[in-house]
Amino acid sequence: MLKSFSLSWAFNSLAWRGLVYAFFILNFVLVCQLLLLQPLVSAVDGKQGNAAELFERVSQSIKVKRYSEALNDLNSAIEADPALSEAYIRQASVLRQLCRYKESEKSYKKFLELKPGNSVAEKELSQLHQAQSALETAFSLFDSGDYTKALEFVDKVVLVFSPACSKAKLLKVKLLLAAKDYSSAISETGYILKEDENNLEALLLRGRSYYYLADHDVAQRHYQKGLRLDPEHSELKKAYFGLKNLLKKTKSAEDNVNKGKLRLAVEDYKAALALDPNHLAHNVHLHLGLCKVLVKLGRGKDALNSCSEALNIDEELLEALVQRGEAKLLTEDWEGAVEDLKSAAQKSPQDMNIREALMRAEKALKMSKRKDWYKILGVSATASVAEIKRAYKKLALQWHPDKNVDNREEAEAKFREIAAAYEILGDEEKRSRYDRGEDIEDMGMGGGGFNPFGGGGGQHFTFTFEGGFPGGFGGGFPGGGGGFGFNF
Repeated sequence: MLKSFSLSWAFNSLAWRGLVYAFFILNFVLVCQLLLLQPLVSAVDGKQGNAAELFERVSQSIKVKRYSEALNDLNSAIEADPALSEAYIRQASVLRQLCRYKESEKSYKKFLELKPGNSVAEKELSQLHQAQSALETAFSLFDSGDYTKALEFVDKVVLVFSPACSKAKLLKVKLLLAAKDYSSAISETGYILKEDENNLEALLLRGRSYYYLADHDVAQRHYQKGLRLDPEHSELKKAYFGLKNLLKKTKSAEDNVNKGKLRLAVEDYKAALALDPNHLAHNVHLHLGLCKVLVKLGRGKDALNSCSEALNIDEELLEALVQRGEAKLLTEDWEGAVEDLKSAAQKSPQDMNIREALMRAEKALKMSKRKDWYKILGVSATASVAEIKRAYKKLALQWHPDKNVDNREEAEAKFREIAAAYEILGDEEKRSRYDRGEDIEDMGMGGGGFNPFGGGGGQHFTFTFEGGFPGGFGGGFPGGGGGFGFNF
């Protein structure tokens, strides 16, 4: 009996405690609701001081760009009093600034139902329509490639009437990227990320801006932060792994150059360039590296193209100018080589390597303008003395004026040229000096030039061919007596 009574008392005590707790919780909730809704209820009851306090709080939220808080307060106010007109126009204004145009238009119209003919609301509604139309136009111009015009619509219309429009801000960044204004794009994305540090599209666009400035480390950090927030973001993944691949190819090319594997380096440079043709800030160095390797390989024409590509990107790139001069020497564009190297020497007058290259180019140009005695005799620059002598004998016989009666004037000119070539190349010392590029064309020619056909006075030169000319002339041409003599 006693045990039964104890159990009954325990249950009753527990029930009373539960009722007390429930009563306490209900009162607590009621007090909280009264505290939170007091400004709104007061506003509904016509207490203008509390309504003013509500709208002041909304204004402060907008001022510090806490638009969600402002909208929550306004939505609560409207829910508490659907006839609170001031809440509608403020709500419409916030939504317009955020370019949530359809919602904004609905709020303006609701306000105008309560306050017909209100000039402020009508003006703001007109601005909404302008901003909405301008944003649509800007996107259309962006798609068509008219970036400058699109940027004007965004800056001068959309962001004037909708300064908090995230879509317009991101579009502006894309337009700046398209216009290659990477520094401005970095600034704009900085403002966006200050408001929302986890904005994935802003992280992507800011990373791309640094990427195109060839600040790859910073670009990579932006991509990595975005991927930590969303590992499956396709654009961030593409940008991140694309950058890694570019850096890998570039390093491979440079390593192969250092190892002397120049042909492999050429392939790596070309592969890196193919990854992103628009990455000019990095590609300028790839083109230069490729040009230098091609010059070393003696591929002048290909090197010329690579160096020109580098200079098209950066016309002040001194090393590319020097290397292009070297490439032009390989292609025997002597005047072009002198022009490039002279320009480089003017930009860096203390650089002895450039001055030495310029001297080589000037010497090559000078040599190119003199007669090519090897070509005249039809022999190579490495021909032996015997080969030179045979070539001379053959040509002298072919072009001797006595054998070319019908074209004697031409023959005399050719014969004179052949004899002058042999005078230089047939003499070991003169040939050496000629090969070094020295001025020797007038040496030993009596000052007035070489003339084997006389002209009074002067020296006597005798060219003797042992055994006579080939072809049955025996002891030589008539008057030669066993040799072939010229008096002049």
